[in-house]
Amino acid sequence: MTTAQLIPLKPEDAAQRVADGRAVLIDIREPDEFARRRARGALSRPVSTLAAKGLGAPDAREVIFTCRSGMRTGAHAGALAAACGTRGYVLDGGLDAWDAAGLPVEVDAKAPLEMMRQVQIAAGLLVLTGVVLGLLVSPLFFGIAGFVGAGLTFAGVTGFCGMARLLALAPWNRPASA
Repeated sequence: MTTAQLIPLKPEDAAQRVADGRAVLIDIREPDEFARRRARGALSRPVSTLAAKGLGAPDAREVIFTCRSGMRTGAHAGALAAACGTRGYVLDGGLDAWDAAGLPVEVDAKAPLEMMRQVQIAAGLLVLTGVVLGLLVSPLFFGIAGFVGAGLTFAGVTGFCGMARLLALAPWNRPASA
């Protein structure tokens, strides 16, 4: 039994396959990441929905998977290769390499920052505030930093991030009204 594998492609080779119509570029990042920055013509198929919805490739063309840096596609290579069969490829270096090669990238500066970046910014600011206030006002403020640390640990262990859920309710993360 042969296990399907993803074959790495340089950005220029991947772009040529897409331009020739031989391949389709599938971005496996989450929708918030895809909305902000993506390779022109890429289709969004988040890896988190792969098991439930399948690949959903539009036809029998070759599939080239990408993420931001290539790390996520590497981590999920087995599942991605199984989803596309034996004609699976991975964009070497991901979207960052595609962009560095001067290939077309669509950017929506109005789209909110990716949720995990928002969590990192909020957590960092809360910890910094707790430490500064703990040093200058009262040691009780060190509890803020401890609370955030406990929350991040809980999120890492369980996969549930309360801060991300709260940030998702922020006005900048809500869809614009028509």
